[in-house]
Amino acid sequence: MSEFRIDQIKSQDATRGPDVAGITTFTGTSGIVMPSGDTAYRGGRGRGIFGLQYLHPSNLNVINYATIASTGNAEDFGDLSAARRQAQASSSSTRGVWGGGYPTQNTIDYIEIHSTGNAMDFGDKIESDYAGAGVVSDGIRGFFIGAQANSRPGKIVQYITFANKGNATSFGELSHTHVAGASCSSTTRGIIAGGNDPAIQNTISYITLGTSGTSSDFGDLTTVRNNHGSTGSSTRGLFVSGENPSKVNTIDYVTIASTGNAIDFGDTTHSGTRSTGCTSNSIRGVFAGGYTPSALSSIDYVTIATTGDAADFGDLTQTVWVVRACSDSHGGIG
Repeated sequence: MSEFRIDQIKSQDATRGPDVAGITTFTGTSGIVMPSGDTAYRGGRGRGIFGLQYLHPSNLNVINYATIASTGNAEDFGDLSAARRQAQASSSSTRGVWGGGYPTQNTIDYIEIHSTGNAMDFGDKIESDYAGAGVVSDGIRGFFIGAQANSRPGKIVQYITFANKGNATSFGELSHTHVAGASCSSTTRGIIAGGNDPAIQNTISYITLGTSGTSSDFGDLTTVRNNHGSTGSSTRGLFVSGENPSKVNTIDYVTIASTGNAIDFGDTTHSGTRSTGCTSNSIRGVFAGGYTPSALSSIDYVTIATTGDAADFGDLTQTVWVVRACSDSHGGIG
């Protein structure tokens, strides 16, 4: 039997819930552990962040956010440091980053996901690049994979440590070229699929995040594609829409811990879409924006552990394609 004593509970003006005032005590036989650390790092996760990067003919710097567990329209978060498209996104449970982009640059921006506001400078990528895959992260390190760079087009892998601002470090190289591919991760493995090699391909590769070196073969997508999106949980990765070269609405899935070919999951709400931004809260995957024969503002969602067609979630603040998304609770965080 436990006893919880509060000297006074009241609401002075009856316009809100109760105030807890005075000395509080708690006694019990089981013991308790009080939470510690900054409140920004305790609970309340599940926010998806969407970097809106292109609406022909202009590059954009807009950032939106939405609560993935609910449905509804996205809201304005702030701005990236510069208008650009095809930058790579990654994230931990507290920070989101975008690196590179076109016009070709090596800038890495970051935001604090729990807040709103404009992005700040994090550091630089090893070299200027664009059209890489993301999000691959183990919650501690964020990986930039398969971008179009001058020295090693489509094969370079580099990483940053989220807690420490600074320049990216080399991780290794992919065994296949994956320019304009898509990627996702568990806490231990990063999956990279499709893209150009230089022709459009269906190859899936993987890297082990705790090591460094080259990638290994995982299997194949159900169809060749590039300019597609990806997200997932800690067990399952999804690959969404893209071009082959016609636009497709196919969603594939793989089991990240194993190897093998992708399996059909379902379809998006549009007949065919490219350059969609995808992220998740590890339970629900969301797919935002994109291009059919015109730019979209719509957001779709699926339940990752099941299979089936996507449903409507809401809308971004504007029509856009080339969206790069991340979250504070994707599969790489667990």
